[in-house]
Amino acid sequence: MTISRDKKQEINNFKKSQELKQKSHRLIPGGAHTYAKGDDQYPELAPGFVARGKGCHVWDVDDNKYIEYGMGLRAVTLGHGYEPVVEAAYKQMLQGLNFNRPAAIEVECAEMFLDLIEGGEMVKFAKNGSDATTAAIKLARAYTGRDLVANCVDHPFFSTDDWFIGASAMNAGIPQAIQDLSLKFNYNDIESVKELFDRHPHQIACLIMEAERMTLPKNNFLHEVKRICHENGALFILDEIITGFRWHLNGAQKLHNIVPDLSTFGKAMGNGFAIAALTGKREIMELGGLDHDRERVFLLSTTFGAETSCLAAAMAVMKIYQTENVVEHLYRQGGKLIKGINQAIADRDLAGYFGVEGKACNLIYVTKDSNKKRSQPFRTLFLQEIIKRGIIAPSLVVSFAHQDNDIQQTVDAIGDALNVYRRALDEGVEKYLVGRSVKPVFRRYN
Repeated sequence: MTISRDKKQEINNFKKSQELKQKSHRLIPGGAHTYAKGDDQYPELAPGFVARGKGCHVWDVDDNKYIEYGMGLRAVTLGHGYEPVVEAAYKQMLQGLNFNRPAAIEVECAEMFLDLIEGGEMVKFAKNGSDATTAAIKLARAYTGRDLVANCVDHPFFSTDDWFIGASAMNAGIPQAIQDLSLKFNYNDIESVKELFDRHPHQIACLIMEAERMTLPKNNFLHEVKRICHENGALFILDEIITGFRWHLNGAQKLHNIVPDLSTFGKAMGNGFAIAALTGKREIMELGGLDHDRERVFLLSTTFGAETSCLAAAMAVMKIYQTENVVEHLYRQGGKLIKGINQAIADRDLAGYFGVEGKACNLIYVTKDSNKKRSQPFRTLFLQEIIKRGIIAPSLVVSFAHQDNDIQQTVDAIGDALNVYRRALDEGVEKYLVGRSVKPVFRRYN
């Protein structure tokens, strides 16, 4: 079935969303609690608020129905309201969420997690990825006695905390002294890594990076980075908040056959429940424990870090991943999406203007103008047109809930949207775009 203007009613009723949006901006800075969900990330003709979700479908407050991609910023990998996970969390809630002493489920979940992550010898749980990555940085500084941290400039986000945000364009409120402790290197550029250690000998505590994002590591890059780190007395940290439980059941580190000193997990780990993890070598992790005679490290001691319902959800997710071939499904459905979209691009002679990038399990799309330069106005137009046709897709990241009919409906909708994209390239984007353009999250001014 081809979705077009004469076969499918366009979605254009956002009355309740618009009313709620005005109230939200009076009560919440930016109108949302996560910048990536803010109004500036979506076109004006877009739903402002979601009311409910099931599988890969969501309904907004005006009762418009959409197929969703990205699924809670890549956190909902099985699907909204996935019953085995919800049921596990619910049963645990009835037993209590939080106590004065550790709950037995903390040990059970730790054991299950460490059985999957080969490079992990100890683990501490947290509520979000920023907690975990910041704890990794603290551990590295304590273990090495050094202050400087190097993060990969090609990977857009590691933490809400000062050690990372201080190195971004949105660093207001962070002292210069903190900003100066953060260094940058480039992915797949081993010379940029060597240069940091040459320029700052015996000062760098660690390098943190994702194992992979949109491009594969080249020339044994991950292993070379680890070697250089260890030769210079620094720790090698892999951020698997996105790649973990998506690239491979045992993490991207398993896929690339590398064992980091520390690594962090989150997002897909709880299918939307708030759970993250820091894991790594015992000799490093135990600095946050009781069985050593070195200075104590205050490591992830939070009231809600081991909330029992979220641990139960995580255990259910891990079991499902092992029995249902979830990762294989993500690759398969993402591959179908790539094939369909690439055909739509070819049919409209849009190669070089619009494209999909990344692994099949974690796709993004690229929008370019008539000069083949990256374009936020054309991204906005594309979002506007697919939303009209019942698709919400800040990325094209699939979930276990995306079935063949969802993929086909998406490909058809994207094909129709690319018809408009083609005309906008020829006639000007302003002729077809309603309202202002979206903007990058990390910017100094509004």
